[in-house]
Amino acid sequence: MANTAAASEEQHFVLSHLSPSLAQRRLALAVVLALLVAFAITAGPLSTIQPGRIGAFVPAYATAIFVTDLLTAVLLFAQFSILRSRALLAIASGYLYTALMVIPWMLTFPGVFTPSGLLGAGLQTTNWLYSLWHAGFPMFVIAYALSKDADPTKELWHGSTGAAILSSVAATGAVVCALTLLATAGNDLMPRISVDSVRFSTLWLYVAGCLVVLIVVNLIVLWIRRRSVLDLWLMVVMCAYLIEICLISFPVPIRYSIGWYAGRVFGLVSSSLVLFVLLYEITMLYAQLLRAIGAQRREREARLMTGDAVTATIAHEVKQPLSAMITNADAGLRWLDRSVPDLDEAKVAFKQIAADGRRAGAVIGSIRAMFKRDDRGRISLDIKELIGEALALARGDLQKHRILVHTEADVQLPQVIGDRIQLQQVLLNLITNAIDSMAGEDGPRVLSVKSEVHDGVGVMVSVADTGAGIGSQDVDRIFNPLFTTKSDGMGMGLPICRSIIEAHEGRLWVAENTPRGAVFQFLLRADSGGSTAVSASVSGTVPVAAA
Repeated sequence: MANTAAASEEQHFVLSHLSPSLAQRRLALAVVLALLVAFAITAGPLSTIQPGRIGAFVPAYATAIFVTDLLTAVLLFAQFSILRSRALLAIASGYLYTALMVIPWMLTFPGVFTPSGLLGAGLQTTNWLYSLWHAGFPMFVIAYALSKDADPTKELWHGSTGAAILSSVAATGAVVCALTLLATAGNDLMPRISVDSVRFSTLWLYVAGCLVVLIVVNLIVLWIRRRSVLDLWLMVVMCAYLIEICLISFPVPIRYSIGWYAGRVFGLVSSSLVLFVLLYEITMLYAQLLRAIGAQRREREARLMTGDAVTATIAHEVKQPLSAMITNADAGLRWLDRSVPDLDEAKVAFKQIAADGRRAGAVIGSIRAMFKRDDRGRISLDIKELIGEALALARGDLQKHRILVHTEADVQLPQVIGDRIQLQQVLLNLITNAIDSMAGEDGPRVLSVKSEVHDGVGVMVSVADTGAGIGSQDVDRIFNPLFTTKSDGMGMGLPICRSIIEAHEGRLWVAENTPRGAVFQFLLRADSGGSTAVSASVSGTVPVAAA
């Protein structure tokens, strides 16, 4: 039942159930018109001209018909094994029938292997095999058309597809053997449709007329029940069949004439049409499969990249409080390891460890909120207070690298709306990057942090350094995830900062500092409903120890 459900879903992607597009209908019409033009050229007085017998023509024609029809049958049986459509089983058996019927037809054809043919009674047997051959295939096409249902699920085969294919092959082979036996062993019982080795009898005209009527009935049935691309091209095949019969039989049937040879060519065309369409369909489905695999691979890589980014984000953000915890733990151990332990200093160090642990937990929660775009934790904040907290957290590195800190704030600086932990992380990341940039420089090391009112509706914060700066080739990539100019960097700090600021409806950018270094600036929305922090302007150079 699961296979049946899957087959019914897959049917809409193959030509046996896919509705023909306007371009496909136009192409089929163009092929029919081309066949009619070729028929008009070769029909009439030209068709009775006899250029002579070409010995290799019949074997080549029969071999081509056998190969093309057998390949078409194999492809249609393969589609049946997937889609379980009884209609596909019927048309696949029809193409197998034509492939098998061409074998006895060629074996009985005079002059191919022996002067009178290997089987039967020469042309009499050959002509009847040809008639049965061209009458049988339209019967399979009618069976195909009548097997289709408006609801594709109702025409599905519910048994074993392998058993169905083997049964169809066996039944088709049995029919071919029976018809061959009738035309060969029962040749004396069959009416004569050949006069001699070249000309046909009058009875052949009636036989050909019956074939024409059968083909016309096929066209009518296919037209009434047409729904798919396969229906469309089977109608084209029947048109080529009809032209073949007309060229061989009317107005005067003569073997080895221009009309006779042209009819065989039309027969080869009719045999090849569905094969070409199936091969085109397989090529297109293969291309779609490759595109789907490529898209799936890109999606997988994107997910892996996202996982790497999340992992790197957590590692990057938690690294700072963990480093502070290790530093304070070492300091506490040193205070306790003295001959006279300094318990007060050790308590201060352990309190710092506890505070850093709580900050690490807050950072993890902040990262979760950032990826969820959760704004429930946003409150009205004093940006100067956040700057002071960030500088206090970075005090150890500032002292280690002997960096002067210069802060400046507007006299009346409005508060901002935001998440305290996230904005603190932004400031701490920018300050840490500035420290790293100045750590290897020999000149003055000055960190400038400025906060000011921007256009009356926002607050702009600038973090400037006198370090190495950012190369012009890296300016456009500095905010890309996993891009870093540090040997031990993860390339996630600045992308995280930009994501946080943009989640706060702000923006973050970088510019050159004068005379050297870089300045990172971000803009935040002011709290229009909150209180305004009114204070004296804070400006000047702050000693490192007081930073």
